[in-house]
Amino acid sequence: MKTKEIQRDTLPQHLARWRFLDKKIVFTNGVFDILHRGHVEYLSEARKQGDLLIVGLNTDASVKRLKGAKRPVNDESARTVMLSALCSVDHIILFDEDTPIELIRQIRPAVLVKGQDYKAEEVVGYDVLQSYGGQVITIPLTEGFSTTNLIQKIQDFG
Repeated sequence: MKTKEIQRDTLPQHLARWRFLDKKIVFTNGVFDILHRGHVEYLSEARKQGDLLIVGLNTDASVKRLKGAKRPVNDESARTVMLSALCSVDHIILFDEDTPIELIRQIRPAVLVKGQDYKAEEVVGYDVLQSYGGQVITIPLTEGFSTTNLIQKIQDFG
């Protein structure tokens, strides 16, 4: 299956084209391990904030560092395929760092989106966006839907 993944080394060419076309770039990031309704609604709302949505996706190595040895449940290839199937997602870029700060600095999105489990000022990249007039938006999360909750439910059935 063809995915929407963009390689980091080709990102500058893509960015130049999008800027030439005056596209309003929206960026968000996450693990998106077991894709669920909360993810779909979140990404749909994020996409509404501009002309194209770029999703920074944690690599397997970064997920293990952040969430432990048993994660991710789905590898980065599977997560890329799942996100690529969503019409709200325009492009996906894998990142291996613990935070997407370098990716945010490179992309310089007009809008940076995170869930309302963060305050805008706490979002990684907030200072970067403030430095050039970008906007950080937090979006309400769909109550009752999280990967952690899904994993716990599955374990409870076991």
